[in-house]
Amino acid sequence: MTGARIFRLSDFRFPDSAARLYPDTPERPWVLEVGFGDGRFWPHHAQAFAETPNYLGVELSGVSLLKAHRRLKSAGITNAILSKMPADVLVRGVIPAGGLDAIIVNFPDPWPKAGHEEHRLLRVPFFQLAASRLKPGGSILFTTDHDEYFEFACHEAQVSGVMRVETGEPPPAALETKYALKWRDLGLGVNHARFTPTRQTEVPHGSTFPYPETENDVPHAILTLPTDFSPTDFQKYTAQGKGHTVVLLDLYASLRRDGWVALAHVVEGELTQEVLVGITNREDGSTLVRLAKFGGPIITPGVKAAVGAVTDWLKSEGAKVTHRGY
Repeated sequence: MTGARIFRLSDFRFPDSAARLYPDTPERPWVLEVGFGDGRFWPHHAQAFAETPNYLGVELSGVSLLKAHRRLKSAGITNAILSKMPADVLVRGVIPAGGLDAIIVNFPDPWPKAGHEEHRLLRVPFFQLAASRLKPGGSILFTTDHDEYFEFACHEAQVSGVMRVETGEPPPAALETKYALKWRDLGLGVNHARFTPTRQTEVPHGSTFPYPETENDVPHAILTLPTDFSPTDFQKYTAQGKGHTVVLLDLYASLRRDGWVALAHVVEGELTQEVLVGITNREDGSTLVRLAKFGGPIITPGVKAAVGAVTDWLKSEGAKVTHRGY
């Protein structure tokens, strides 16, 4: 295998391991870079080690992912995995407890507008999560040109109760990134901090996991539809819960089975998914409502709520629910 591998979240196992992700180098340190941009940092930083650590990069931009993939492949770095997803989702769902040696955060989006602070990565919840995923002696390395975000992140680390804050000079490779070069050309400086856990926390993997292999674990419901049920004028249906919003966008006749398929838009913080929920008539006269496997959905509380939203909508249309499995 040559070059970096590109993973989707559904490719990971929960929790995952260095031995599976890096079968040729499982004993090496494991470093996560959040927001790798066009991939300039890691080829430079990896040269500082006697042996290239195992690298896991996460990014939201598909264009950046492709640029970084080409750059790492050109550099001959083979023990690297790149993935397109929100960082907190990956850290919580993929990284095992005490799995990482370091987390690198270079020039993240500062979300500078008033009221947008909740979108910032480096807040108390992330520091507490990171403290559970870093090995003893591991740390978060944070470099930014944004003074206010730097002060904000340092304050959040301190009040998290699990991090020690040390400021200093950034790794030389951080000054070779796209944004560092931009600010250097303008004569501006950067800020750098190392956040080191003062104690190990316990943050479980929670209820985020890929589409399960065992059919009984798939979110589902069983109900009985009215004999005259024939949806021809479906209207958009919205359901909100703690931490998620589900919008049923449309309903389609199933091409394969006797029934329908609902398209649901699920928003949970920075994670957005569009999932399909099947409504299938069964031989015994009952109807099965179940999350479809199409697209490899990540089963989160919001995705379970999407199955619940379809079930509740059918109930409002006169269906009788006999079982809920979500």
